[in-house]
Amino acid sequence: MRIIRVAGYEEMSSRAADVIAAQLILDPRSVLGLATGTTPVGAYRLLVEKNRRGEIDFSQVRTYNLDEYRGLSHDDSQSYHYFMADNLFKHVNIDMANTHVPDGSDPDAESACRAYDAMVEEAGYPDLQLLGIGNNGHIGFNEPAEGFPVGTHCVDLTPSTIQANSRLFDDPDDVPRQAYTMGVGTIMKSRRVLVLASGAAKADAVRAMCYGPVVPSCPASALQLHPDCIVIADEAALARCPEE
Repeated sequence: MRIIRVAGYEEMSSRAADVIAAQLILDPRSVLGLATGTTPVGAYRLLVEKNRRGEIDFSQVRTYNLDEYRGLSHDDSQSYHYFMADNLFKHVNIDMANTHVPDGSDPDAESACRAYDAMVEEAGYPDLQLLGIGNNGHIGFNEPAEGFPVGTHCVDLTPSTIQANSRLFDDPDDVPRQAYTMGVGTIMKSRRVLVLASGAAKADAVRAMCYGPVVPSCPASALQLHPDCIVIADEAALARCPEE
C-alpha cells in the first residue's frame, strides 16, 4: 500500500485524475472500476477537461461501477446511473453501451447480483478500481460485518452510512436502506486499486484501513493485502496516521 499525502481536496483530485489518465494513455481499452459520492467528483471534472483537450480518450474504455441503491430506477436523480452520467459519462466520448452499474431497479436481488458478477468477470475485472472510503471503513457499500463478502450482494446500509448519504437527499427519509454492491473479493481482483480520502471525518477510517488489523469490521483494511494499492489522502484524512 502506497500512501500519497496531499494538502487538500483539489490536490487529491488532481493526483487521482493523473493516475486514471495515465492508465488510459497506457491502455486505451482499459476496464475501469468507478465510484460515486462526493469524493471522486473533482477527479471526474478534471478527467472531463483532459478529454476535451484531447489528452485522453474514452471511446474504447469499459466501466463497471461499484454499487447502486436498491429500488431506484436508472433515471432517478439519486441513482448512481444518473450520477455517473451527470458527472462523467455524458461529458466524455464514452460509448454508453460500455458503461455498467448494478441494476438497482431489479427487485430480484439474487438475480441482479449474479448477473453483475458475470459481467465483471467476463470483462476480466478492472485494470484500475477507484474507491472512496466511508466513515465506518466501508468500501463500495461493503459495511462492517463478520466476514469479507466475495461477490456482488445486497446489503442493508448501516445508520452511519444512511446519515452520511442523507446530505445528498432533500429528505433523509428518502435515503434507500439497501444497495447492491461489488464484494470485497471482487474489488481485490482488480489489478490496481486507487483509494481517495479527504477530510477529518475520514481520519479514523483511513488509519484503520492503512495501519489497523485486517478485519471485516473495517472492510477497507483488506486492501493492505492488495499487491498494488495507492491511497491519495489529504492532511486532514491522514491526521491520525504516522508521517512517513
